[in-house]
Amino acid sequence: MILFIVSIILCLDFFTKFLAKQNLSLNEPLPVIKGFFYLTLVHNRGAGFGILKDQAILLVFTSLFAVILIYLGLKKNKIYKKPDITSISLAFILGGALGNLIDRLFLGYVVDFLDFRIWPVFNIADSAITIGAILLGWSILFKKDVSCNL
Repeated sequence: MILFIVSIILCLDFFTKFLAKQNLSLNEPLPVIKGFFYLTLVHNRGAGFGILKDQAILLVFTSLFAVILIYLGLKKNKIYKKPDITSISLAFILGGALGNLIDRLFLGYVVDFLDFRIWPVFNIADSAITIGAILLGWSILFKKDVSCNL
């Protein structure tokens, strides 16, 4: 289940970024719902909200460190047994982190394209990381026994 989640996120992230690169012009918004949702191809050379711009080496090593920690957490939680909410949340974060790491390693930037105008442009990997972080926070706050301690 965990490997399936990571694989689905990576496939969706890769496919949607491929479509964005093939069909959108850099920094030229394409309205989907005018005034609300656009597709805007952006080459993000920083982290979330554009912080640490042009710090590719730092971002790659930070991402690698996070991926290793998450993998070890999942391994400790015996990912092949029935997954719990903590494992699922870590799988979402891992899938998203790997998707953006692959961009950084091969392109030198992260491909973003989902633009709601009230939030920085983002992608499927960013969405997976956010969903995973929310699930992880929920599991820590509301579950008596979080079985995956990092």
